[in-house]
Amino acid sequence: MFFFDPLWFLIMLPPFIFMLYAQAKVSSTFNKYSKVANSQRITGVEAAHRLLGANGLNNVKVEGVKSRLGDHYDPSKKVLRLSPAVASTPSVAALGIVAHEVGHAVQDKVGYAFLRFRTSLVPAANLGSTLGYIFVILGFLLAMFGAKFGMTVVWAGVFLFSLAVIFSLVTLPVEFNASNRARQMLRSTGMVSVQEYNGASAVLSAAALTYVAATLQAIAQLFYFVLLALGSRR
Repeated sequence: MFFFDPLWFLIMLPPFIFMLYAQAKVSSTFNKYSKVANSQRITGVEAAHRLLGANGLNNVKVEGVKSRLGDHYDPSKKVLRLSPAVASTPSVAALGIVAHEVGHAVQDKVGYAFLRFRTSLVPAANLGSTLGYIFVILGFLLAMFGAKFGMTVVWAGVFLFSLAVIFSLVTLPVEFNASNRARQMLRSTGMVSVQEYNGASAVLSAAALTYVAATLQAIAQLFYFVLLALGSRR
């Protein structure tokens, strides 16, 4: 069984360490550039309205969200939500984050395929990430007690969890594309100087690491489940 399994630690430790590094990098980079005021003294809210207008997205609302770095674009409600540290601060970091979220709004407008695919996967991914674990554990418990269909339940759990992995994989091109759009917008609008652009780009690059880390963790977990399932056949 896999409770306190050394194999699990062996497989999951590298992506876990990378996740800690990614989170530390995001935090330090955001803290650094959130203290650097942009030359035009544009707050996150003001930048959002400017960039949305420049992209013909006046139908997108801008709202607040309480969670720190909880900034996101909601394609179902056409709402861009900004955290307090971004919305009201005229910092270089705020410009990078806002431009990234507007990048998602532009993806939604043009029908970017990966965004549409990711959005369609949300219900299945949420279900798979929760039920996948439950089915795998339940399946092994059933198999331990002699139930012949135990491994069928395990493989059902592997399939369910794979939906969450697919979601993570699809998230990568969505996030990288949004960051590329953000960099292009900041340049084309003249909203930042060269030095400020470099700072905003550093914030975007640091944030991208967290998505890579999350994907590696999901893949590692799926790999572990598959190894367990295959090993139980012997």
